[in-house]
Amino acid sequence: MALDPAFVADCPYGPEALLIDEILAVDRAASSIVARMVASEDLPLTRDQRADPVRHPRHVAGGLLIHATGMLGFAHAYYVLDLRHADGWIGYGTHIHEAKFKKLGRVGEPIELAGTATSVRKIGGALVVRYKFRFTQAGEAIYEGEQSAIFTRVAADAA
Repeated sequence: MALDPAFVADCPYGPEALLIDEILAVDRAASSIVARMVASEDLPLTRDQRADPVRHPRHVAGGLLIHATGMLGFAHAYYVLDLRHADGWIGYGTHIHEAKFKKLGRVGEPIELAGTATSVRKIGGALVVRYKFRFTQAGEAIYEGEQSAIFTRVAADAA
């Protein structure tokens, strides 16, 4: 599905930093989400590479893939956990338990971002979520990882 303007407006990052251009699947029962990321030469970091076709081919920078995990976590919070930034909810990554860059993400074909919450725990007024991520391009894994995030709610009068 195309991105809902309310989802884009709720994101704590501007549209260019969201990186996601389409939500492909939401499975609330499985606590999972799949989205699409464009793999454009115009992506931050990618556009600034001093590329060489042999020694350093232009690619989707690994730092962007880590950022994409956060954006997918935001999408999961929005579509699966019903947490809204506009209602005071904000999430932050706390741990990268595992990060495997399997292949370079190539410029061109979109990247499919899949994330599943393997654990959602309520601690006080916060939610601590552990995610398993698998990013693929043309059916091949380019990134796999496990990360944790915490979602907290800030009172309206504290803002």
